[in-house]
Amino acid sequence: MIRPPETFTTARLLARPPRVADAPQAFAVYASDPVATRYLSFPAYQAVTPLEEFFHTRENVWAGSSEGPLPWMLFLRDDPTQLVGSIGVTLNDRAAVFGYAIGRAYWGRGLTAEALTWLVDWALAQPGIFRAWAFCDAENLASARVMEKAGMLREGVLRRWHIAPNISPEPRDCLVYAKVR
Repeated sequence: MIRPPETFTTARLLARPPRVADAPQAFAVYASDPVATRYLSFPAYQAVTPLEEFFHTRENVWAGSSEGPLPWMLFLRDDPTQLVGSIGVTLNDRAAVFGYAIGRAYWGRGLTAEALTWLVDWALAQPGIFRAWAFCDAENLASARVMEKAGMLREGVLRRWHIAPNISPEPRDCLVYAKVR
């Protein structure tokens, strides 16, 4: 199985696996914000404890004791104590699928596209990965633009495919983007 690097850097970001101790800052920066989580697959967190539990499960995945998505916490390279958000990858037989959540204070700076570009390039450089892809709610045009900046092309619409619990319990349409080799 292909394993991504535990850490990576870009021109403006440092990325590393989450730690339980990151939960309070993640809660404050994006995880509790109903606007930042509006289109995501999880409701805005109401307390830090469930986020700590989630980060603990992700630590286990990085340690190899369980399987699942591999996330990184994104920090400003010039101030490595300042959390920006998170980005993650799920690897399967021939593809890598990405997801991200960024604090509103960091929207519009190109930071998400910078991290996603790095990961897409990494994924497609792996011999067994032929597809790097992501999706966003059909109304989340800012996220669609992030994927375009990362070199992904829009492939189409997945009808009633994704539930964004902060909006509705009903499945919503999503835009799917990919870069292939």
